[in-house]
Amino acid sequence: MRFSIIALLAFFAFVLAVPPTQKPVVVSYPADTPSSVIDQAIAEIIKDGGIITHEYSLIKGFAAKVAEATLEKITTLADTYAPQIEEDYVVRIDGSTDSQDQ
Repeated sequence: MRFSIIALLAFFAFVLAVPPTQKPVVVSYPADTPSSVIDQAIAEIIKDGGIITHEYSLIKGFAAKVAEATLEKITTLADTYAPQIEEDYVVRIDGSTDSQDQ
């Protein structure tokens, strides 16, 4: 009986420890956005276990693999400079697409 309770508790601990799924996104900001706002968003993503895959120089933004909850956080960081968040995917010449996380 004790063994089954311990095994059940260990199973629940394992299930709860699984990190949330991350999806690839491109986050861009308006041209007049201060660098501090972007740096704050990047820091929040890294703090929550996300990965910055690319920082853009021509536009103010970056590509990342991030959880949905973190996207909601960075959306509310700066009301004046709202980010544009799009799913990152590959577009082929025949019009087909697939996600970057494969």
